[in-house]
Amino acid sequence: MAEADDIFHRTAARIMRTMLLVAVIGSLVALWRGWTYGAAFAVGAWASWLNFRWLKGFVAGLGPGGKPSGFMLLFALRYLLLAGAAYVILKYSKLSLPAMLAGLFVSLAAVVIEILIQLGYARRNLDR
Repeated sequence: MAEADDIFHRTAARIMRTMLLVAVIGSLVALWRGWTYGAAFAVGAWASWLNFRWLKGFVAGLGPGGKPSGFMLLFALRYLLLAGAAYVILKYSKLSLPAMLAGLFVSLAAVVIEILIQLGYARRNLDR
């Protein structure tokens, strides 16, 4: 079971690093359209990172030996919290809605990149 925990933590750490890379590159690319696009993408990427972090804490607390944390209630309310924050930001700021929505896909992009990397490792090991 310790090996599975180690794989979980290493994979989650790689995904978090990939999310940071995708967020920085995406924000820089969005800046070409203007500061409202770059800032909106960065806000969306931050919300995506926060959601992934909450999900990671929830999954880590599941199963035998898992420690339930205070994140359980926060996990249940996360979409409501993120939607409320997005509403306030978009209602009272000039940030771009499409750029912010694109930033929300940062965690999905990082997970897809991790899947492709793992498939590449598996294929390389099968060829041996």
